[in-house]
Amino acid sequence: MMNTLPTFLLLTLGMAVMLMACSSGEQPVPDSETGKNDVRPLKEQIEKTLEPVEGRFAVAFIDVQDPDHHLFIRADEWFHAASTMKTPVLIEAHRQQLEGRINLDDLIPVKNEFISIADGSTYSIRIDRDSGDDLYEHLGSRMSMRELCYSMIVRSGNLATNLVIEFLGADNVNSTMAKMGAEGIRVLRGVEDMPAFNAGMNNETTARGLAVMFLRLARGEILNEEARNEILSVLKDQHFREMIPARLPDGVVVAHKTGSISGITHDSGIVYLPDGRSYVLVILARDLPEHRIGREAGAEISRLIYEYMTDDKKDRS
Repeated sequence: MMNTLPTFLLLTLGMAVMLMACSSGEQPVPDSETGKNDVRPLKEQIEKTLEPVEGRFAVAFIDVQDPDHHLFIRADEWFHAASTMKTPVLIEAHRQQLEGRINLDDLIPVKNEFISIADGSTYSIRIDRDSGDDLYEHLGSRMSMRELCYSMIVRSGNLATNLVIEFLGADNVNSTMAKMGAEGIRVLRGVEDMPAFNAGMNNETTARGLAVMFLRLARGEILNEEARNEILSVLKDQHFREMIPARLPDGVVVAHKTGSISGITHDSGIVYLPDGRSYVLVILARDLPEHRIGREAGAEISRLIYEYMTDDKKDRS
């Protein structure tokens, strides 16, 4: 059984940027449920919780201090990424700044016209479908990439997301994710590109892909300390907290990004335990009759894993 993670690639262009490499077909975190950390009872609890729930779920849990301690349920199954793809975009923005390709404080025009990747037609974001609606007051002016990235994550702003992706390039996001070993992430386009959606050209992710990305971030294996700290600070400011943080004790810090479209509700991020340990958790849900069902099931899964991790520490002491 593979117990080591892929080796680092050191990319230098102005400033050092560390990214993890993953060879084709290699799983950065292997499936293992036994050994010194037997997660089978936890997996049974989660599966029992999901059994009566209408919808299809994928779960990935990884202990940041010991990545061999993990649990995967349908972790390699592809889901529409919804807004979880905005975290890879945020990471790419900081990577390009470290390489000197952009400056996050540079101002870019705020517009609401984008080109479909499907047929070259133009489309716009509807304000009534955008939780980042405060950005529309700035149409025709300029805002910094840093401000747009914050709106993209904290309020899940769709207009901000499209502006950032157009500036960075979706292909660059995918290349960076692949170099990190997070090959289970595909970012093709911005939000509300309906011709592309109708053609099946969608942003997709697996639970393992997002989990590997967050693991690299949590373990300090990408970018530099300043960039990582800024990314985590933004993720910790997340406005939508109905899933992973919902049933955790008050004061537990979660750096995460949600995603929600019709029939789909996701959450993904890093949970920080009071004793200084942390773990990555990704919960993806689709085919839901309503968002509430996915959020409640996800919140219960999160609670079970938190209690498992805190009880696990007591058992080892």
